[in-house]
Amino acid sequence: MFRPGAGGTGTADVIGSGFSAPDGATDILLIGNDSRTDAQGNPLPKQVLEELRTTQEGGDLTDAMILVRIPNGGHSASAMSFPRDTMVKSDYGKSKHKLTETMNRGKDAERARLQEEGVTDPKELDQKSRLAGKQALLKTIEKLTGVSIDHYAEVNLLGFYEITKAVGGVEVCLNEATKDSYSGADFKKGVQTIEGADALAFVRQRHGLLNELSRGKRQQVFMSALAHRILSSGTLANPRKLSALIDAINKSVTLDPALANDILGFAEQMQGIAGGNVQFYSAPVHLVGDSGEEDVTLNIAESKQFAADLLLPPQQRAQKLASMKSPTKITTSVYNASGISGLAANVLEELASQGFQEGSSANAETRSSSVVYYANGEQDVGKMVAESLGGLPTEVSPNITSGSVEVYIGKDYKGPGKQNFTGAPTVRLDGLNKAGPLRTQADSSNTPITADGVPCID
Repeated sequence: MFRPGAGGTGTADVIGSGFSAPDGATDILLIGNDSRTDAQGNPLPKQVLEELRTTQEGGDLTDAMILVRIPNGGHSASAMSFPRDTMVKSDYGKSKHKLTETMNRGKDAERARLQEEGVTDPKELDQKSRLAGKQALLKTIEKLTGVSIDHYAEVNLLGFYEITKAVGGVEVCLNEATKDSYSGADFKKGVQTIEGADALAFVRQRHGLLNELSRGKRQQVFMSALAHRILSSGTLANPRKLSALIDAINKSVTLDPALANDILGFAEQMQGIAGGNVQFYSAPVHLVGDSGEEDVTLNIAESKQFAADLLLPPQQRAQKLASMKSPTKITTSVYNASGISGLAANVLEELASQGFQEGSSANAETRSSSVVYYANGEQDVGKMVAESLGGLPTEVSPNITSGSVEVYIGKDYKGPGKQNFTGAPTVRLDGLNKAGPLRTQADSSNTPITADGVPCID
């Protein structure tokens, strides 16, 4: 149920009364919602909407979804952001849908269920269905990451305005000037301090950017800048600044009750985290399809491993990622079981262009499905090759030598290298481009955005 929390903070019991399973960290799901209400669910006045450069149209689409992991007893934090257009399978509908739609799908399903039970009170319908929508999104993120989430925080449009005002603005940097009439974005090239409506426009801009991943990168930069401002300017240790920040949170942020009732305790915990020890990453998603019409896809096994690795110390994590991102150490052989002449050679050439060592290519007995075979104990190696080919299934094989994989291309294959396919450029692991349907965020894991500086972005 939604209700005012301590000090007037809006709360929603998204987590429930039970304890989440211990997993070595305090995990917080941070949601950026384009809701046109305040933290108590009241519609924003017209003059406030005008200041925010928006209208009453729209609402309840989650523009930003970030999982924050704070290791138990540690002095660091890592955040994993999910593009809003990531295609997911939830409990609502038989087919996949965009992650940003999950909250509304859960809300609509609960409203329909309550109405079937005879509930007619508008306020009860609204409160219970909204809570169900938040819980649906949280459960979906848990399934994608394998993480047991401990706390929930939701910031609406007003929140970006109020919080950036309270901390005196945040610094961001752009490689080029940008202007967008839809969001109101109008920013110069270089480093600049933004707050209020400008901060909102910065995170909401979509037009003029390459794709949804570019927008996600902006949100990461903004959140890292905000964390830097709070952690490095003495905000949490300054009673006046902290009071202003909490007042802003009361107006525009919805928290789970446990977090709302101990917000000062949480602030004290965060004081021990230096700005450089907060790192922001993108979830390991992939773009599949023609440029401008891509699907944002995510492999759940890969996503779960990525979330688990966020608990490693930064140096150890970097070393592990570096070892996993070394295609030059992997020899790939491709076998054509599709019946399409020449396909194995094409796929092998595509893998070589991504940096993998060339093995052999040959024909094989026709099979309906594709598969990547890897050596015992080298699941990560098989997964890397499989993801480079569009997310093929993997299987261990006792006949594969260490450091090698064998790819069997079946009739179902639609990935890079298929004949007569004219796709958009792919981002290769060596930085050069080649035609193909799959573009990965190869750089997102290796170069996290930290709260210890002002990175420049497009």
